[in-house]
Amino acid sequence: MPIASITLQPYDRAAAVAYAHWWAFGRNPAYYDYEKIGGDCTNYASQCLYAGSSIMNYTPDFGWYYIDANHKAPAWTGVQYLYQFLTREVQSVGPAAVETRLEDMEPGDLVQLSFDGQRFSHTPVVVVADHPRRLSEILVAAHSYDHDYWPLTNYEFTGIRFLHITGVNKPSFSQS
Repeated sequence: MPIASITLQPYDRAAAVAYAHWWAFGRNPAYYDYEKIGGDCTNYASQCLYAGSSIMNYTPDFGWYYIDANHKAPAWTGVQYLYQFLTREVQSVGPAAVETRLEDMEPGDLVQLSFDGQRFSHTPVVVVADHPRRLSEILVAAHSYDHDYWPLTNYEFTGIRFLHITGVNKPSFSQS
């Protein structure tokens, strides 16, 4: 009988970035546009992550998935929930990340911004980061404030965190 285990596999950064560029100023009709009910940034970031990971986690409440506007995980559209899902300690299916330093950022990674110093409320996708040393060397794409190739220094924020995608946890099967 096959036994499933979870293995960390590579994240397709090029696919995530290509998706980010393609939909930066548009909306993929396969996904609801949350712009008028709180913002579309994390929905867009999740779409980019999905383009680079090709797998969702359908665990109720604590997973990361999108079926339709009324059937999705909180982590698909919620900034803090996405952070909690990506940085989870228990290994489960889906993309995984670590909070890191600016210098470790790569295209396809995520940035989360706080504008009020109280909570993080915006999730841009990194599209350019070539061994960055300064914020101006990281360019992002985002929804809610639709941008592509946008320097992080153009945002006025009070807090920032950098999320480096370490890979994608996928099931693998072995005979036992």
